[in-house]
Amino acid sequence: MVASLEDIQRRVASTKKTRQITSAMQMVSTSKLSQIQRQGGSYYDYADRLHDMVAHIAEANIANPAGTLLEQREVKKVGFLIITSDRGLVGGYNSTVLKGLMSIIHERKLKPEQVELLVIGGNGADFLKKRGYDLAYEYREVSDVPTFNDVREIVKTVTEMYDNAIFDELTVVYNHFVSRISNEFRAEKMLPVTTDDMVDPNSETTFHAEYDVEPSAESILQVILPQYAQSLIYGAILDAKTAEHAASSAAMSSATDNAKEIIDRLDLQYNRARQSAITTEITEITGGMAALE
Repeated sequence: MVASLEDIQRRVASTKKTRQITSAMQMVSTSKLSQIQRQGGSYYDYADRLHDMVAHIAEANIANPAGTLLEQREVKKVGFLIITSDRGLVGGYNSTVLKGLMSIIHERKLKPEQVELLVIGGNGADFLKKRGYDLAYEYREVSDVPTFNDVREIVKTVTEMYDNAIFDELTVVYNHFVSRISNEFRAEKMLPVTTDDMVDPNSETTFHAEYDVEPSAESILQVILPQYAQSLIYGAILDAKTAEHAASSAAMSSATDNAKEIIDRLDLQYNRARQSAITTEITEITGGMAALE
């Protein structure tokens, strides 16, 4: 019985240490989430302005998109940019993205030679390599709160690969941040750039700007479209990182709560075992006294 009590005490001590670790990790993830949400605010303002400018210039001034990122090419190869985390302890964050990717490839009946996989994050890269996929591009250790300069190499490489016709269409698959306790899978076609749904002509709140462009709309778009495409990719990375921190915070919160439940259960088990041991000792003492009489 004594050994059992000592074993319970060791388990309680070990679980308390685990709870301290998961609680600390939750606080770190929550702090990173707050930081990236603050940073994201300024980016989304910029992205909205750039979005409106590209939409209005493209719709109003360009009839022939050939040679720009608006050009619709024959799709011989489909590129997928897969955004996952480098580390675990994020709940179902990575599995949701990877299952979604596999489902899309299966539904579109894409053969391996028709697909180019570009992966951000060690979890996604390792998963695909183990299943025999060749990666066209791989990037690990993205900053926890990435600025555009931090991921400039990524977005520039991706757009250059499209320009060089390594793939003819780019879909970004990632988890979109919904709230601190939930996220949702997204698969967004980002290249070629499309203006079909950029401006809603029936919206009463749509602001229709007019631009005077020199030397021509085509020349302006040649400069601004790559910036716009890069901002879309950066926005997806920022969104995915936000969802990752939220998933990590939620997972660590759940682990901390589970540890507390285990400790409470072990404390109850310890108290019952101790009470049983005391009762046994009292019974033995009483029996001994009775025998002496």
